[in-house]
Amino acid sequence: MRHLKAFHVFHVAASSSSYSEAADKLCITHGAVSKQIKVLESYLSQPLFYKKGRHVYLTQEGEVLKKYTTQAFDALDEGIDKLTLVRNKCLEVSCEPTLTMRWLMPRLSDFYSQVPNADVRLSTAGGPVTLGVNALSLAIRRDDFELLHDYKRTKLVDEWVGPVFAPDYWQQVKGDLSKVRLLHSETRPQAWASWCQSAGKMGLLDNSSQSFAHFYFCFQAAVDGLGAALGSYPLVADDLKRGNLIAPFGFLLSGHSYMLLSQEKTSDDQLEQRFIHWLQGNLQRCVPNQACDEQSLD
Repeated sequence: MRHLKAFHVFHVAASSSSYSEAADKLCITHGAVSKQIKVLESYLSQPLFYKKGRHVYLTQEGEVLKKYTTQAFDALDEGIDKLTLVRNKCLEVSCEPTLTMRWLMPRLSDFYSQVPNADVRLSTAGGPVTLGVNALSLAIRRDDFELLHDYKRTKLVDEWVGPVFAPDYWQQVKGDLSKVRLLHSETRPQAWASWCQSAGKMGLLDNSSQSFAHFYFCFQAAVDGLGAALGSYPLVADDLKRGNLIAPFGFLLSGHSYMLLSQEKTSDDQLEQRFIHWLQGNLQRCVPNQACDEQSLD
């Protein structure tokens, strides 16, 4: 394409308030920016900017061109990310923070034992995600938000939730449930209300409470005997097994599930497919055994 450099300068300038700001972003001079814009305007026989005071603004023609340069350079960035992924031969996976720390990371060694040369790189985030950015291939999410993209959705496991207590703390409060302190997460403030309604224990909502930024802190507070946390089963399974926590009320289906988001592939990515198969198998087995997890209320 002719004048590719000029198109790139225009693309940056179109998102800037002045040629000087664009020059700083591009690490070139103000004059160099102005020259490239003039080259492009001459080539297109269209005015792309007009000046008002110290700022520059896009003309109607410039606004039209900006839409297409944005698409073009976004596509180029995506292509570079994919090339980086191919070169590095790694799998970039985004996962919700607490699920990453309390379930996925402790089990990755099992995946590596099955696929010794694998390189799985985790990043933590929740909610909406854009795959392909920074070579991101997969995202593990709870299905409690509106998807912004038409990604392939693979259900991993239904979500089971229930209150969890440190054993000593449960002994202190089991005779009078009004003494139970409810540990809330700011990321899901209605979690206790939803469970109490489903379990028929609305009276618990009158109890004292304490709020934390993330569920990870809620569970640590529960282990430390500061109160009861509402646990999504995979997030507390290991502590239940070790005896650090107990679930005297068992677990109920929340109506949500954990899902895997991925893009439709034209080629077979063996590492990605093996990771997905491993992930599905392990999470599908991570469901509560009510007979084992439910403790006596006496």
